[in-house]
Amino acid sequence: MANTVIGPDLVIDGEISGDESLVIQGTVKGRIALQEKVSVDGAAVVEADVDARAVEVSGRLTGNIQASERVELRGECRVVGDIRAPRILIADGANFKGSVDMDVKER
Repeated sequence: MANTVIGPDLVIDGEISGDESLVIQGTVKGRIALQEKVSVDGAAVVEADVDARAVEVSGRLTGNIQASERVELRGECRVVGDIRAPRILIADGANFKGSVDMDVKER
């Protein structure tokens, strides 16, 4: 299944839901609920709660993250919000402010 891409010049304000993977290069405000992976690229700005199978952040994300499998915060990211996932990777250099909950039961 191919990734859906929100390009660097796009701004979306609202709710995104579905069962595909999503790559965000632009700006998203609201809520993101996907069955697959959400990737926030380095130049992206996300102001939304994110619920997905896996979440990978290289850009800026303000909001709570919930993942059924894993969350990865890359070295260049800035995240403000709480994270809830069974596996969490925070790379050296990542900027993170919030709480982490890894005591997640199966959905």
